[in-house]
Amino acid sequence: MPPTLASLVHHSALKLTVRAGGERLDTPVRWVHASELTDPVPYMEGGELLLITALKLDAEDADAMRRYVKRLVGAGVAGIGFAVGVHYEETPKALVDAAEGEGLPLLEVPRRTPFLAISKAVSAAIAADQYRAVTAGFAAQRELTKQALSDGPEGLLTALASQVDGWAALYDASGAVVATAPEWAGRRAARITGDVERLRERAAPASSVVGGGGDGEGDGVDGSGEDRVELHSLGTGRRARAALAVGTAAALGTAERYAVHSAIALLTLTTERSRSLYAAEQRIGAAVLRMLLAGQPDHARGVAGDLYGGLLDAPYRMILAEAASASAGRARARAGDEDGGGGTVSAEAAAALADAGGDLVGGLGEVVESAAARSGEAVLVVPDGERLVVLAADRGAVVSACAQYAEAVGGARGGSEQAGDEDELVVGISAPAGPIAAGAAYKQAEQALSVARRRGRVLVEHEDLAAGSVVPLLADDAVRAFADGLLRPLYEHDATGRGDLVASLRAWLSRHGQWDAAAADLGVHRHTLRYRMRRVEEILGRSLDDPDVRMELWLALKATASAE
Repeated sequence: MPPTLASLVHHSALKLTVRAGGERLDTPVRWVHASELTDPVPYMEGGELLLITALKLDAEDADAMRRYVKRLVGAGVAGIGFAVGVHYEETPKALVDAAEGEGLPLLEVPRRTPFLAISKAVSAAIAADQYRAVTAGFAAQRELTKQALSDGPEGLLTALASQVDGWAALYDASGAVVATAPEWAGRRAARITGDVERLRERAAPASSVVGGGGDGEGDGVDGSGEDRVELHSLGTGRRARAALAVGTAAALGTAERYAVHSAIALLTLTTERSRSLYAAEQRIGAAVLRMLLAGQPDHARGVAGDLYGGLLDAPYRMILAEAASASAGRARARAGDEDGGGGTVSAEAAAALADAGGDLVGGLGEVVESAAARSGEAVLVVPDGERLVVLAADRGAVVSACAQYAEAVGGARGGSEQAGDEDELVVGISAPAGPIAAGAAYKQAEQALSVARRRGRVLVEHEDLAAGSVVPLLADDAVRAFADGLLRPLYEHDATGRGDLVASLRAWLSRHGQWDAAAADLGVHRHTLRYRMRRVEEILGRSLDDPDVRMELWLALKATASAE
């Protein structure tokens, strides 16, 4: 600890005597300053021991001394050292009374003790304190490193909490609590997640101090819940990969500060891998995905090794995500060039580190990786240009986190799940699949993604498509344009009043070509209906005996009906 007035009084070589303020000798001394000015306050910073001989002071004037001492107290001076045997043979009573009145320590300095000796004593004590702090900091660093290597982040937090005599908590990139030490700190850490969220919005590295905020239940460091909490972002990139919270009863000392900085460095190493390692894993992930899509699961397992655990052997879901504008561009490209091929992954794009920034697709990547880290699940995340490809365990935490993220995005639209902005997120999820069916799962996810974009939804699961009707899928401008073009000649014919071919066609198709039943529905003779169907064939130039023609006409009728 830094030197105090008491330590100076007890210094055998200085021979100081307490004349006033004896109850405040535990006051720390930041420095020693000698001044004979009648008003030295403008040159003080606070915490100094002021040494005087009263060369220019009327130390026997009670009013003058009260004003003098009062200003020193206001400036935060730690105490006064008065040298006797220079201008006054003893400490003037007016100065003693003024110091007693303000509670300011007053030390009498004998003539044989030079001011320089006091300055050296304080300087030596400060240097010794700093040395002890540095030594303690290095010892803390060694202990933190040892715990990090043996027990991971949890062990490091336990050691840090002990070093600072408080508590510590680690948050992931989403702001969720990952670990705390001691265990009772979990509730306190959970209460400041909002402050962690605000810290993550700032460019890294960032830090902030949160004071108080306890609920009065006595679960804080000092039993009152009013602990002081420092928040520090962790990571080397533009966005924080995690955050560290340190709660203490008071501001951190030098040794504690060394321990916190060491913990930040160590946690950064454990929570954020180097860019080269991350890029290498991305390349491996891209290669594994390409092999799975090519129908080579055995080769994919050989390349992956233990990197993805048992993910490639258990039922998994394929998740595709992209911005709505990118999804629309892909749809237009497919409409112009249908090649029937499955999905492919660009190794070059996958090798690049995806900096999520503020975009929703990058945010989804952070969410699924955080969910995997918290649950211990293996997950394969591959950025593919503007698209994100995720392979996650069926019914696992990653799939659940993806759904929750999509729900949050929909909620941010004011409770509507409609995607009106072309930069908004669309997600498609396949049905559960195994390693030999990765190509089919990719196609299912693409189909679900396309439906999500067409329907204006954030997320669509492929399993939901079969549970509904195909009719809503016809609500597309291209389908309606096709339907209008196919049926236009019939509508134009009916507009002249020469027959009701559209209604007759609908009735006949709905009755599966049964003449009597369809004619009864229309209220006409079956010969009349036969005549009308021949007219339909003549006008359209198509045979109703062809099942494909009947299917196209029925879908066209349903599409135009939904538009009406």
